[in-house]
Amino acid sequence: MKTIPVRHITSAQGDRAKSGRFSIRDIQQVLNGKDLLHDLHKHDFFFILLVQKGSGIHAIDFIEYEVKDYAVFIIRPGQVHRLELKAGSTGFLMEFDFAFYQPKHTITEQRWKKATSKNYCDVEAARFMKLHSVLANIYNEFSARQEGYTEAIQASLDLFFIEYIRQSHDPKGIANTKKSYTQQRFEELLRLLETNIGSMKNVSQYADLLSLSSYQLNAITKASAGKTVSDLINEQIILEAKRYLLATTNQVKDIADHLGYEDVSYFIRFFKKHTGHSPEAFRKNFK
Repeated sequence: MKTIPVRHITSAQGDRAKSGRFSIRDIQQVLNGKDLLHDLHKHDFFFILLVQKGSGIHAIDFIEYEVKDYAVFIIRPGQVHRLELKAGSTGFLMEFDFAFYQPKHTITEQRWKKATSKNYCDVEAARFMKLHSVLANIYNEFSARQEGYTEAIQASLDLFFIEYIRQSHDPKGIANTKKSYTQQRFEELLRLLETNIGSMKNVSQYADLLSLSSYQLNAITKASAGKTVSDLINEQIILEAKRYLLATTNQVKDIADHLGYEDVSYFIRFFKKHTGHSPEAFRKNFK
């Protein structure tokens, strides 16, 4: 069975395993006067696209966004995306992995997780320039690579996420300890769903991994997303199925097997119940 293409960071930073992988590029240099088209793929790193001026289409886990001036996109590892960016677009494209940047301070970590849970932000021009200024400084640090540049970039990332989270409707909500605990456990569940959905589909299994009762876990998901754990499990199954239907040429029976379904007919009924389309019809209509 073919897997969804996974892209890795390719930069001179790649040999610095201890400090992780990091790259930042000027969009104009990436485009080199031509349109850019990246077909559906995954990353094993965080991907930040900051567009000062530009146009195109950016589809992230099958939600399509218009690329326009003063737009910021953040993609988490494992998400599937497709990017069309027109020649003449400006801004920065930044990539890093967990080893390079993963805040340890509680408030900083909560802010970062909140920011990276938001794939798209349409920013006012004045506020955008603050974000642009931070990435311009990061770009200069990465290009010059003077003593301490890694630490300088990591500190600048803290500043970037502070400014980015200020675009939120509830920027002060991060200071609420009770809410932060609930959000933290919810985000842990989402990461577990992302990596285990092919083999684990029972609420009790995820509750056990999180050392919670099924009742407690349902309370957390309802408070965070207004959904039950079962709802989230089903959504993750459908999302993973869509990823493979659109990003590979695998047969439906192989995708069903990948997702842990021995009975392909059951998988087809399950998919149609939740999407209104059979897997083959979805592939034909949306590819």
